[in-house]
Amino acid sequence: MTQIDSLPPLRDVITSHDLKARKALGQNFLLDLNLTSRIARIPGDLSQTDVIEVGPGPGGLTRGLLAEGARHVLAIEKDSRCLPALQQIADIYPDRFTFVEGDALKIDPLEHLTPPIAICANLPYNVGTELLVRWLTPKEWPPFWSSLTLMFQKEVAERIIAQPGSKAYGRLAILAQWRADPRIALTLPPEAFSPPPKVHSAVVHLTALPEPRFPAKAKVLERVVAAAFNQRRKMLRSALKTLSPDIEDRLLAAGIKPTERAEQVPLEAFCALARQFEDDV
Repeated sequence: MTQIDSLPPLRDVITSHDLKARKALGQNFLLDLNLTSRIARIPGDLSQTDVIEVGPGPGGLTRGLLAEGARHVLAIEKDSRCLPALQQIADIYPDRFTFVEGDALKIDPLEHLTPPIAICANLPYNVGTELLVRWLTPKEWPPFWSSLTLMFQKEVAERIIAQPGSKAYGRLAILAQWRADPRIALTLPPEAFSPPPKVHSAVVHLTALPEPRFPAKAKVLERVVAAAFNQRRKMLRSALKTLSPDIEDRLLAAGIKPTERAEQVPLEAFCALARQFEDDV
């Protein structure tokens, strides 16, 4: 394994700080620093970009990001056991690395970082989807971030890039593709992690679009899509009847056949349908 910095190997860091991954926190640590450096290169040149990392654990991806030249890295960690390991990284990167203990959803990154800002993280499995949806649905767009490079279970990654007509197509695909360009950049086997999860993982890279692909209000689109995919096997006129008594007319106005199912409807049509409900919100 190539040495990327002067710090000990990750296995030694985990042993010395007794950092056994906790299932309750959705932790699966990446131990190969060559691999974490490879992930750190996915967003491209970060020398003029500040980076947020959520759930750094013992700091494998953190070290990759710093070794690959990120201008500054802010790591947000809820597990206090990991803080001494992160302090070791701060000691050799005093001007380029900051870490805070807390919840990523409650910390304002603009208090710590200067745009442009990228997010790069091996997200805990139990909160990864929630974090992605929060980052994709801020009150204002463009968001504070320019790109997201995120590790998910492969199944979740496939849902993010899914196209209409596929079984994986749903809420995540619509929200991600409405405001960003997503792609799967890397797939990883279970043995790349400690402990090994039961499934393959994948790194998804999303680049924020200057404007959404089609006009719609985020809250309205979320509401419509959530209702549509809550009952995937039903025809849309049945799945959405609770939204409006004249749902068939609204579907037709959006160019959608009332007998279609949600997984058959493209993003543009869902946005058109959401616009039918804007005056109701």
